[in-house]
Amino acid sequence: MKLLVYDRTCTRSGLTASWIAGAALYAAIGRIDAAKGAASWSEALGWLATVRPDEPIDEIQYWGHGRWGRALIDQDVLDGAALRRGHALNELLAAVRSRLAPEATWWFRTCETIGADVGRRFTADLADHLGVAVAGHTYVIGPFQSGLHQLRPGAEPHWAPDEGLSEGTPSRPVRARWSRLGEPNTITCLHGRVPTGW
Repeated sequence: MKLLVYDRTCTRSGLTASWIAGAALYAAIGRIDAAKGAASWSEALGWLATVRPDEPIDEIQYWGHGRWGRALIDQDVLDGAALRRGHALNELLAAVRSRLAPEATWWFRTCETIGADVGRRFTADLADHLGVAVAGHTYVIGPFQSGLHQLRPGAEPHWAPDEGLSEGTPSRPVRARWSRLGEPNTITCLHGRVPTGW
């Protein structure tokens, strides 16, 4: 089962409307089996943990905002802190983990989540915590989505720590580049899978 979660709070910018339309298109062509607009990570993870409970999850995509080492739903943050016991999201993540197929992928279709030092560490830690591949982007994304990489559990990040940075350093990122053709590992919003080897 392939699932999509998107941020339903971005109504003023029109992004939520775009994500709703994209989800409908993905469903129509068979790329996803179900989608949910969420206003918080607890709502998103709660849905992922319970939707169609007898079916394993092969893929999770999240469409929303991100910063280095973080994925955001409105102002609600999913980051490395959620992997620690006692965090409000930890038990929900464990419930989602129990449903993931061995070859599943969690794909953050968000700006720069896996970029810089903190993004690389978050990607590796989350892949190890969930036991499945984690994918994401090092650039600001839109119709073009650059800096796409996937990391399996136990592996070290294979992309450069400064990939996608236009200002700052890997330890102190300030600004990311915009995605465009010609940048590393670029797809469009119409692509539905992470290419092999990325």
